This record gives sequence, C-alpha cells and structure tokens, in this order.
Amino acid sequence: MSGIMGRAAEANFPISVQARVSMNNDRSIAPHFDEAFRTRLLDLFCWRRDVRRFRTEPLPPGMLERFIEIACLAPSVGLSQPWRFVIVSDPGRRQAATDNFESCNADALSDYTGDLSTRYAALKLAGLREAPCHLAVLAARAEGIGMGWVSILDPVIIGTILDVPRDWRFIGYFCLGYPQVEDASPELERVGWEQRRPAGDCILHR
Repeated sequence: MSGIMGRAAEANFPISVQARVSMNNDRSIAPHFDEAFRTRLLDLFCWRRDVRRFRTEPLPPGMLERFIEIACLAPSVGLSQPWRFVIVSDPGRRQAATDNFESCNADALSDYTGDLSTRYAALKLAGLREAPCHLAVLAARAEGIGMGWVSILDPVIIGTILDVPRDWRFIGYFCLGYPQVEDASPELERVGWEQRRPAGDCILHR
C-alpha cells in the first residue's frame, strides 16, 4: 500500500468530489485518458491488496465520507443506486462483529486437519481489532489507505448487529486503515497458502 502513491493521488483532489463531478457534468466532451494515465491506473490496480495488518492511527476527518461520495459515482441499472454503507463506530457493534468473525473462523479451522490446520491457524485473516475504521468502500487504495475484506462472517447475524432493514442484503464487511507494511504481493501468496491464477482460468467461451 504505497504511501507515496497515496500522497500523489491526494494532490489530484484539491476540490471536493461533488465540485469535481459538477465540473465534469458541465463538459460536453469526454476527457482524454492518455497512455500515461492508463499506465498509472494499471499501477493502481496492481497494488490493490486485501490488507490484514493495520496501523491503529485514525484516518483524516472527512476521508470516509469522501470515499463514499466516490463510491456513489458507480453506475447502476436504471440509476437505482442500490448500495448502502454502514460506518461502524460503536464499540459494542465492532466487538460483536469481531466476535462473530472469531466464531466463524473457529468453525472454518475445524474443517482442516494436520499440517493444513496448523497453517490455517497461523494465517492473519482479519484486522478487525487494529483497523481504525470499519466500512464498505470502493476507492480507498488511491489515497494510500489499505482495505481488508472480512469474508468469514454470518450475514444474518451481522445484519442484526448493525440493526439494518431485513431486506438489505449483506455484501461485505471491510476494515480500513494505513497498512503496516508495503508489498506488491498478496499476504496469502507470500505465506504460501494461495497463489494468483492466470486470468485465462476465469474466462468461459459459450
């Protein structure tokens, strides 16, 4: 998670997200994204990581709200804008989410035996206790902020913990904060638990 890249990106956001959107809406010609921009965008994608080891320092005031504004720029069918974001600041709710992760993770551990069980138990699978922010967000990496997707949770229990409407569908629980270390390789790849598969393995032709 490159702090240098994050600081450079921040320099490109001297005005608010809404002000920039308004300026773009006033233009009748789409901007030209040149080769240099496309190269930097690819660098950004290559450095995105599922972070589990966070520094505990808080994020700057207003940053989460700006991330949500950026996320809400995403297109949606019929401009339905179906997304909702829950900023989990309440200590009791954060602890309940952490407890649910630990319970579900213990169940997952029981599925492994022998060496696999030992290796799984040693994995760092969430930064729930260290991360200063719990939030669903789409644009964190460009600001030098790391994000970790906590997938080992019970969706029904999490919905109850967050006290949201029953018809909302839980997508993901995310930790955000400044990463402890910078590395271009995913942690699970570095410890030998997983490895990146070629893109061709994800493509079907019909």
